[in-house]
Amino acid sequence: MTPAWILDIFAAIMLVVAAVSAVRLLAARPWQRGAVVTDTDISHLLMGIAMAGMLASGLTTLPNGAWVAVFAVLAAWFGYRVLRDYQASGARSLAVGHCAPHLVHSAAMVYMFAAITTPSAGGGSGMGGMGGTSGMSTLHVPTLAFVFTLILVGYTIWDLDQLSSLRRGLVAAVAGPAGAFGSQVVSEPGGTGHDSTSARSGATAILDAPGIVVGCRIAMGVTMALMLVLML
Repeated sequence: MTPAWILDIFAAIMLVVAAVSAVRLLAARPWQRGAVVTDTDISHLLMGIAMAGMLASGLTTLPNGAWVAVFAVLAAWFGYRVLRDYQASGARSLAVGHCAPHLVHSAAMVYMFAAITTPSAGGGSGMGGMGGTSGMSTLHVPTLAFVFTLILVGYTIWDLDQLSSLRRGLVAAVAGPAGAFGSQVVSEPGGTGHDSTSARSGATAILDAPGIVVGCRIAMGVTMALMLVLML
């Protein structure tokens, strides 16, 4: 049995990821014409909420079937993006593009919500029973869970390697030329940059740094891999 406090810690981390993504979305001012809203932030927001609910039953929001539909749509979208990247850059896009990891994350979420089974409840959502006495959540087709885990670990290691270079972008966001927050173009690795001159200051400018996005993706990958391992 996994101690409930460990699951609660990872649930809290997922809520932080969701909160960061929500702030980034609001800072983009999606209600304004020409605003840039990234699919990455949308997926991180939804995954953070969904995974927090799986880790802690008190945070459960939607039923499993609804989450399957949500992440199936995300998987289809990122699959389309990966196909476009592949046509433009070839197989290299699968290794260095930012869409491929999100496709894996979305597909893994579809799998977890569709394949999860809890002995003590029918149709319930989540794996909170893993830390308690109500029974352990498991997954159908555990071999697929193992494959997803390996891929998630691989992308997480790659993302960790990227932070060494991306942290320079975070430093630039905190203190630009002359120590002030200046006009700059920021983008997630493999994504399209956007002008950050529109009222980007303080904490918002820091959250706009690409290293923050990669950090959130690392947290998602580690947590997702842990959940799959615990349910094997």
